[in-house]
Amino acid sequence: MNRLLLKLAVTTAVICLLTSNPMAAQVSPTTPRAARVQITKGPEIEMTKEFLTIIRWTTNNPRGSPEHYGVVHYGTDPKNLSETAKSPIRLNPDHASTVFRVRLDNLKPGTVYYYTVGSMEANGTDDGMKSTVKRLTTPGEPQRAGR
Repeated sequence: MNRLLLKLAVTTAVICLLTSNPMAAQVSPTTPRAARVQITKGPEIEMTKEFLTIIRWTTNNPRGSPEHYGVVHYGTDPKNLSETAKSPIRLNPDHASTVFRVRLDNLKPGTVYYYTVGSMEANGTDDGMKSTVKRLTTPGEPQRAGR
C-alpha cells in the first residue's frame, strides 16, 4: 500500500511539473501609461570614480510595459551628447514613483561631461520626459598626450 501511494505521489508531482507554466505566473500586466512622466527628484550623481559614474533620478511611475530602461545621453560637448548608457528596470505598478540608476563606464579621469536623463519602454517607446543638461566632472588627473 505504501509503495502504491509513493508511486502515485511521484507520478502526480512529475505531471504537475511537466504541465505547469511557471512563466505565466511571472508576467506582469501592462498598466495604462502615465499621462505625463515627470522627474520628481534629481538627476544627481550617486557615485563617481575616475572611470565610472552612477546617475540616479526619480520619476512618477511611467506605467506602460513593466520592462523599462533608464537612459542617459552624455558627452564632452553640451550640444552633442552622442554617447548613450541605459540600464534595465522592472516597474512596480503598485508604486507611485520609480527610481532609475544608470552606470556610465569608461569615462576619462578629470574630464567635464554633460548629460541628460530620460526613460523608455523595452520596445523603445520614449516616456516623453528628459532632464535639462547637467554637468559632471570626473575625479582624477586628466590624461595628457604621450602618456
